[in-house]
Amino acid sequence: MIDLQEPYELHIYMLLTHIRYIHTRCILVSRLQLLPTCTRFQEILRQYTNELRDVAKRPRSFLTQVLNLGCIVFSALMLWKGLMVVTKSESPVVVVLSGSMEPGLQRGDILFLSLYSEPFIPGDVVVFQIEGRDIPIVHRIMNVHEKDDGKLAVLTKGDNNTVGDRGLYATRQMFISRKEMMGRAQVFLPHAGMITIWLNDWPWLKYVLIGSMGFFVIIGRDT
Repeated sequence: MIDLQEPYELHIYMLLTHIRYIHTRCILVSRLQLLPTCTRFQEILRQYTNELRDVAKRPRSFLTQVLNLGCIVFSALMLWKGLMVVTKSESPVVVVLSGSMEPGLQRGDILFLSLYSEPFIPGDVVVFQIEGRDIPIVHRIMNVHEKDDGKLAVLTKGDNNTVGDRGLYATRQMFISRKEMMGRAQVFLPHAGMITIWLNDWPWLKYVLIGSMGFFVIIGRDT
């Protein structure tokens, strides 16, 4: 029990009471501020649910929206195939995923590649893929050796690395050849591919993004 007859104990008691009052007010204010946000979210969710039900009640409209989604996917694939034909590269657009090429190239930069018959020379930034590895590598050519039969032996290195890439090649592989080459970097867009980094770091975000795009196309929303 607190003896309120003592002045200092009375001050402590009043201070504790004031702190409890402020804490209670803060909780009430925070709840009141969150209430409009929760209400707005519920309204948006209810609106989208009703629109999806309306589309489902009209099979012809639903089928039309599904075909529209298919056209979008098909158009994207055709665009990609067209870029492959024009650039002669199996992967004409890639995203830098690591910092091994800093400061010249940063994580998230988009590279546009080509694989024409021009000879590779030291200093070219190339993208290559080692057999057995899923992720391509973006590094710079250090040395190029061309044999009498026309075969290439290329040594690469990251600008931010201290040694060459022989440790990244396959076992007992000293150089890479033309068959590992995916293309030579021609143009890059800084940080334009950060969404790819996020999708690799958080795979669930990929399904959320694809699902949201499909949902809005099906219900016929432009935004």
